[in-house]
Amino acid sequence: MSDFEILYTAVGGLGLFFLGLKLLSDALQSSGGDIIRNILATASGNRVMALLAGLGITAFVQSSSISTVMTVGLVNAGVLELKHSLAVILGSNIGATISGWILALDLGRYGLLLIAVGALPMLAGNSNSMVAAGKTLLALGLLFTSLDFMSVAFEPLRLHQGFLAYMHLIDAESFGTLLACVILGVLLTMLIRNSTAMLAITLTLAATGVIDFNTSLGLIIGMNLGGAMIAQMAASEASTSALRVARANVLFNVLGALLAIALFPLFINLVDALVAGDPDMQLASGERPNIGWHIAIAHTMFNLIVALVWMPLLNFLTKLLEWLIPQQVDAEVHRVKYLNQRATQAPEVALQQADLEMDNLIEITRQMFNLTRTYATGEKADKECFDRIYAFEDVTDSIEEEMITFITKVLATSVTQAQSSRAYGLIRMADELESIADCLESFCIYRTRLFKQHETLSADAWNDLMTYFNDVDSFVGRVVGARRKRADSTRITHLMEEGNRLNRVANTMRDRHLERLKDGTCMALPAQTYSDMFVSMRRIKNHAINILETYAN
Repeated sequence: MSDFEILYTAVGGLGLFFLGLKLLSDALQSSGGDIIRNILATASGNRVMALLAGLGITAFVQSSSISTVMTVGLVNAGVLELKHSLAVILGSNIGATISGWILALDLGRYGLLLIAVGALPMLAGNSNSMVAAGKTLLALGLLFTSLDFMSVAFEPLRLHQGFLAYMHLIDAESFGTLLACVILGVLLTMLIRNSTAMLAITLTLAATGVIDFNTSLGLIIGMNLGGAMIAQMAASEASTSALRVARANVLFNVLGALLAIALFPLFINLVDALVAGDPDMQLASGERPNIGWHIAIAHTMFNLIVALVWMPLLNFLTKLLEWLIPQQVDAEVHRVKYLNQRATQAPEVALQQADLEMDNLIEITRQMFNLTRTYATGEKADKECFDRIYAFEDVTDSIEEEMITFITKVLATSVTQAQSSRAYGLIRMADELESIADCLESFCIYRTRLFKQHETLSADAWNDLMTYFNDVDSFVGRVVGARRKRADSTRITHLMEEGNRLNRVANTMRDRHLERLKDGTCMALPAQTYSDMFVSMRRIKNHAINILETYAN
């Protein structure tokens, strides 16, 4: 092969690998949505559960960087303590090694078979589970086929004298060449910006006999450190939580790299003791059939040892990070707690974050109801209370806008029909909640009109208005509370009936208001204000019914 043929075959194989990795991540997420939700629920339990949660989530999304993004969102929202988030990161680093075990299977000759078997159910499957299964098989086929292409490209390199001369400089036989090998692993990982792809390249170079086990291990150490550096650069302008988590990941891997370099011969002997066969045994064809499993085990052992070293020290590390990176309260105004644009690469994780952000929006709306009640029933205009209501309404506008932008990006990726339905439901619900916030703000503006004119409503009018306000408040609370129980059609039907009852109550109160106008017990300005405030509450009730319709769909 010419140098140009080697180049485009290797780069083409790498591109095929990226495609397979993306499809595998999408397939695992679409089939494991409930599992991911359950894993998230365990992350705040204790440091061991947090570590297992990080491992499990990374295994499903096939990306430790996306796990880090999700973890930062949970810390920002106060759902996850910094100490537990560090355990999640340690777990995600271990979970990222699972891809090495998959690649070490060396099923390149079966890659096209897996593509053939997976293509039909993926394209013509009549259920989400069948489509996900087909996509998983096809993705694995692409991964193994890509390794086959890279093997073809790398095979001539073991006889390429110029290339071998360069490789001699990083053969990891001495401290200097080991250090050079680690640095090369860092630089290459940062260049291609994907540690899994770097692992695939290392495995392929080793399996084709281009590099030996020592060199492979040096590249693996550098690869881990390079992946942490990528996360650190991505968080350079992020929140304090993101900076702390990214800095911790760098500390984890720096300590791991120093330990591995200092104890390199012992580390090699440990891996050799765990895996049968000589990793550097070379066949007549030049291939090394045993080295793949040695690399996969070494990769896992590296991250497992790092986790075992750091787990008892998480309290100390948490205090150290809080001292190194103080909370910048004034500089950080988080209108959204969970959303991170990088998470749109993983649809299921992104929708999980949007779900959590929806809970945040619901909580803000519930607070607005309480503030509105306080303001409306006060003896005089409470400027501080009104300003808080106004600020909350502004926040709901911002959250709705960011959620729509975020979910639209998710929909532009490869999503299942169920994920698409969830996404559109979240967009509509965000719009309805923002409209409820608008109505509550309008309710307070109408109340301010009475304060300014030193007018008030009759006792009967106030009683009707606030009774209906409390009924609508309770109705909205039950509607948003039913969000986690969408499959309960009976509950939804009861809430729809409750909405119809509120319509009848509103009609009765309207008739009573007309009677007060006729007998002169309600003056012009208070009468108009009452009508405006009442219409605001009826609109809120209608928006709540619209939310119910998103559950039914």
